Amino acid sequence: MQNTHVDVAIIGGGPGGYATALRAGELGLSVALINREDRLGGTCLNRGCIPSKALITATRAIHNVRDAKRMGIDASIQNIDVAKLADFKNHAVKAMTDGLASLLAARKVTVIKGEASIVENHHVRVQIDQMQIEGGAFDEITADNIVVATGSRPRPLPGHRFEGPLIDSTQALDLPTLPKSAVIVGAGAVAVEFASMWNAAGVDVTLLIRHERVLSHMHRRTSMALTRALAKNGVHIITHSHLTDIDDSANSAGATVRYSSDKDKDATEHQIQADVVLAAIGRDPNTDADWFTSSGIELDEHGLVKTDDFGRTGQPGLWALGDITPGPALAYRAFEQGIVIAESIAGRDPKPVDDTTVPEVVFSTPEFASVGLTLEQAKAATDILEPQETAYPMMGNARMLMSGEAGSMSIVSGAYGDKPDTPVVLGVHMLAPDAGDLIAEAEQLVGNRVALSDAARLIHPHPTFSEAFGEALLKADGRPLHTR
Repeated sequence: MQNTHVDVAIIGGGPGGYATALRAGELGLSVALINREDRLGGTCLNRGCIPSKALITATRAIHNVRDAKRMGIDASIQNIDVAKLADFKNHAVKAMTDGLASLLAARKVTVIKGEASIVENHHVRVQIDQMQIEGGAFDEITADNIVVATGSRPRPLPGHRFEGPLIDSTQALDLPTLPKSAVIVGAGAVAVEFASMWNAAGVDVTLLIRHERVLSHMHRRTSMALTRALAKNGVHIITHSHLTDIDDSANSAGATVRYSSDKDKDATEHQIQADVVLAAIGRDPNTDADWFTSSGIELDEHGLVKTDDFGRTGQPGLWALGDITPGPALAYRAFEQGIVIAESIAGRDPKPVDDTTVPEVVFSTPEFASVGLTLEQAKAATDILEPQETAYPMMGNARMLMSGEAGSMSIVSGAYGDKPDTPVVLGVHMLAPDAGDLIAEAEQLVGNRVALSDAARLIHPHPTFSEAFGEALLKADGRPLHTR
């Protein structure tokens, strides 16, 4: 048994946990970061953001080769070496996780591998492999502050376990071979990204979605444009569908997926054969360990930890962040939550995370990106005056025209009640190549409440995709240049 006392003990080595550790260490606090896995980085670095984007980068190269014929270039894909593709993905993951370990060491963060639990106020017990610690299997840590960042896991389909051809996103990233056919159940970011990725690699992809469009919780016009773009690229999208059964009892590999559709008046059941079925219907918070209840952490009806705007739970010195808290389950939101918590612990006076300024990006082909309010949300807000939406025709942009991709650009503007004569940018929603990079400028405008007239005067280089955003701002400000 070893006993350690630190200023901050963090349970979970994902984006929120390690961001807290890095900032706390930078501020001179003593920090212990407890991670139950061999590698730091959590889902994002090991099973989510980084490996998936590595594969998306590779399969976009395939998409571009196939699109080259449109421009007069006769090229073809001879072979996809799945083993080398996996090496490319794994190299990206290793580079990021090794770099993270070096950063934590430089900030003098003590990293402990083991399974952590809160056993009493300000005490964390870590179950450690017997071979790692002489004289006992547990490490006892006391801390003035404990930060819980245990993350989330893929949500299974009701009544079905992840087994056989029914897989989750983690398993999908490690398939030894590309399937010939795949059914994806879901319409969110993970479902759409895998649909784009596999489709580009030549997989016959069917997407089962419950509503009329993918990303149904997002900006309507932009998500409808993405739905059409996916269909144009070859993804089979079955709207208004409801999964009824997955049967893998046949002798042959794969599964029979059965579903019904709201479009059928007689409740006809349809079926599809597929090599794999990816369930991508969301993620569940890792808050079901007994110590959450015994330590007095209060959960809401979704199993999420209740906190104030700064991450404080109802227990003194106990904080929570990331996927286990209400709000967008995004790595970069967790980064900022971690910074806010570390600075709060250190006695600084940080601003809390404003979820309306957190951008959402889907790395589909083309990319979807959104930040701020939709028109409906702006109209529902009591402190916003005269909200309006401006749509810009993206085909008026030279680079969009050259790309051959679908596009969409909408700006929501309006004035806040404390400055009724100064309209600002309230939200931006776009579909375009590199939209994930373009949204960063929009985030600055929305987050800093930049006056629309000032934003519209910013100059964008020509010809670029970003120029479309500049043109849209001009139109929103009542000064359209290359459009009516």
